Amino acid sequence: MLPSSVRPTAGTDPAIIQGGMGVGVSGWRLARAVASSGQLGVVSGVGLDTQLARRLQLGDPGGHLRRGLAHFPFPGVAEAILERYYTPRRPGPGQAFRPAPVSSLRASKAAAQLVVAANFVEVFLAKEGHGGRVGVNHLEKLQMATPAALYGAMLAGVDYVLMGAGIPTEIPTLLTDLAAGRPGRVTVDV
Repeated sequence: MLPSSVRPTAGTDPAIIQGGMGVGVSGWRLARAVASSGQLGVVSGVGLDTQLARRLQLGDPGGHLRRGLAHFPFPGVAEAILERYYTPRRPGPGQAFRPAPVSSLRASKAAAQLVVAANFVEVFLAKEGHGGRVGVNHLEKLQMATPAALYGAMLAGVDYVLMGAGIPTEIPTLLTDLAAGRPGRVTVDV
């Protein structure tokens, strides 16, 4: 628990913003701990699709990912992800992970759904069980999955969106469009 001198009161800006960098480092557990203490916990949104697929194939110890997917607002998508990736035990020696589809200009429906669901799950788990604030951090230069990723985080009630590695001039419009139920888009630099 943080001393009262650094704990914000309701409606104030946080004194601490936990960094959201590092795939698998700034995850839901760390962000939840920081947000539970009254500060801003931030999950890294980078690579969450691959991370979700791999963690499900490692058996999802504790059942956290499956719990998050159970709250995903599109149950058919969650079921398809579980069917494709979940296994109750780790792959044996020499067994490869089933690969996650790659985001691209013409990403498959499965790729987009996995990105949306993975961002939803990470933010949902970070926000679960407390009233603190949680943000998600994405990289502007990784543009292919950005609309789907932010949509998933928004479905989970993300409080803040942080962007690094570029100048995210199109992100406010994207967030406004997604919040209004309109299609969102970003320009992809080639």
